[in-house]
Amino acid sequence: MSPNTSTIIYAGLDIAKSNLQLHLAGRFHNLPNTTAGHRQLLKLLAPHPAVQIVCEATGGYEREVVAALHQAAIALSVLNPARLRHFARAQGQRAKTDRIDAAVLTDYGMTLRPQPSMARSPLDQHLAELVRRRVQLLELLVAQRQQADRLQVPALRRQAQSLVRRLERDLAQIQTLLCQLRKQTTVLEERLQRLEAITGVGSTTALSVLAELPELGSLNRAQTAALAGVAPHPRQSGKWQGRRSIGGGRPALRRALYMAALSAARSNPVLNPFYRRLRQAGKPAKVALTAVMRKLIILMNHVLKHPNFSLAT
Repeated sequence: MSPNTSTIIYAGLDIAKSNLQLHLAGRFHNLPNTTAGHRQLLKLLAPHPAVQIVCEATGGYEREVVAALHQAAIALSVLNPARLRHFARAQGQRAKTDRIDAAVLTDYGMTLRPQPSMARSPLDQHLAELVRRRVQLLELLVAQRQQADRLQVPALRRQAQSLVRRLERDLAQIQTLLCQLRKQTTVLEERLQRLEAITGVGSTTALSVLAELPELGSLNRAQTAALAGVAPHPRQSGKWQGRRSIGGGRPALRRALYMAALSAARSNPVLNPFYRRLRQAGKPAKVALTAVMRKLIILMNHVLKHPNFSLAT
């Protein structure tokens, strides 16, 4: 049974590459970000069964300590760093040290009481690592191809072309690993096939969406749109009405949805008429396409949530 929210002890955990700074019950503890340091962390938390750790995503440095905390069944909230920055500024906090960050994380937990983050399965982590690495290599490949075309020194051009070939081989290897993962994992293959049955959603989009939103299929409509960052936010003050805008959520997921929405707006039998109605009503193409993205991710959540749902109906 989860503890009552009034009894939760929030503890800020600032995570760096080599160390952890824990702020627990008014005291600071500096620990190494290693397996031994993670064991020390769990010992410090053991006397506090109602503790909830609050940390922020750090681009990978948090992965092992988060896994250790989840394995020990300790409640944990992993925050978007932008939220923490805004919270610190609202407090007038301009200085930044590991101790200050850990204390701010504690204050964030006590003030806003964030929901615990879901533990990612080994499959989810494996898929996310492959998909994100593919995106990184694609960005490097595009940049190198552009640079190779502009280089005038023959030796430099050959060097750039060699790097392009290496990146192409690495991308092919990642694609092979993704195909193997699909074949070896029945659950993943079934989820991917249901998503790929939606006109406009290809294998790349389906893989990217599941990598960035493993919760897909367990959310409601509002949660799905918010996590994808495609929920429109109103801007209004008195009689003034500003243009609604989207933001927040998971940017990598939004980028994957954008490419699928371009295809769906042209060929999907439901989303194409929807897109054309918005354009005929005077909506800018960007606004109409964002609406298609929102409809698309909600539909993807629905088909995973309801396995008996037929896209033909």
